Order: sequence, then structure tokens, then C-alpha cells
Amino acid sequence: QVQLVESGGGLVQPGGSLRLSCAGSGSIRSFYTMGWYRQAPGKARELVADITLGGSTSYADSMKGRFTISRDFAKNTMYLQMNSLKPEDTAVYYCNAIYLQYSYWGQGTQVTVSS
Repeated sequence: QVQLVESGGGLVQPGGSLRLSCAGSGSIRSFYTMGWYRQAPGKARELVADITLGGSTSYADSMKGRFTISRDFAKNTMYLQMNSLKPEDTAVYYCNAIYLQYSYWGQGTQVTVSS
């Protein structure tokens, strides 16, 4: 059973930074794509960024230049570095991994951007 565990969320002031981590219970090399999604209260879950097995990355327009997705195979962990955070970035952030026809989700980590 694949498990993904997010960490690194918290309260940060506007303009601040956070780094989220998503640790896999096993090797993450088998996942075709891994990504970060977020869901704000009353809104649909949206894609933040993703990274393919080959290392290609993509970002939602509002995150380009501020967020960076990366992974460390040795640590079986994916990261999301978030800089220049804005109040509208407040949401629960989820990591996702795709393998064959299966989609796995973490439990989410809360990010709150507020002064």
C-alpha cells in the first residue's frame, strides 16, 4: 500500500517562504508523475505543480516564478519550495502520485499566509 505523507505547512507572513515535503512509503522512482495540489475553503482542488519521471516540470500560471517542485530519489521525497507567499496561497496542500491507473494522495498539510 502506497502512503504519501506531507509535512512543512504552517503559518507564514505575506512575502515569506515555506518548503513542503512529501515522503513516500517506498521508492518514488516508480511513479510516472508526482504533483502538488491545493484546495482553499469553498474552492475546487487545483494543480499547483507536477514533475514527471523524466524530470519535466509544469506549474500553474499563478505559481510560476514563485514555487519550485523537486524530488530526491535517495530520500523518496518530493518537495515544493514556496517563495513570495501571498494570502491567496492559503490552502490545504496535497501531494499526489500516479502509477499505472492508480492515483495516490497524501492527507494534506495546511498553509496559512497571514499577517
